[in-house]
Amino acid sequence: MRRSFLCFTIMILGVLALALAAGAGRAQEKNPAPGKGKAPAPAAQNRLTIEVTGGENNVPVENASVYVKFVIERKLIKDKKYELNVKTNRDGITHVPDAPLGKVLIQVIAEGWKTYGRWFTITDAQQTIQIHLEKPPRWY
Repeated sequence: MRRSFLCFTIMILGVLALALAAGAGRAQEKNPAPGKGKAPAPAAQNRLTIEVTGGENNVPVENASVYVKFVIERKLIKDKKYELNVKTNRDGITHVPDAPLGKVLIQVIAEGWKTYGRWFTITDAQQTIQIHLEKPPRWY
């Protein structure tokens, strides 16, 4: 009696495994192959662009460190603080992927330029912020 119950259980488990494998195979067939049909549109992503210039001639500042600090507020536990560090390219432009909407502190540090820091309110998913650096005062 026990032996027949054990065989019956193994058969049921085998049938279930085959059904799951067939369902997974059908799910893969629904997705079109690359190059066939229309590809799904990418989801809108927050991307903050920061343009750093300096001096009287608005020269792009390359290799400047840009620190982006923000806080994600949570109700039940302590707020989560994040900090991102990115560098500018030759054109003085840097991109911050997945930037949050809301209040953000942006600090810019570049060699030969006065340090910059200010709070910004990010309202658009594809926002561009322009920052102008000044020469530091001369020390005597």
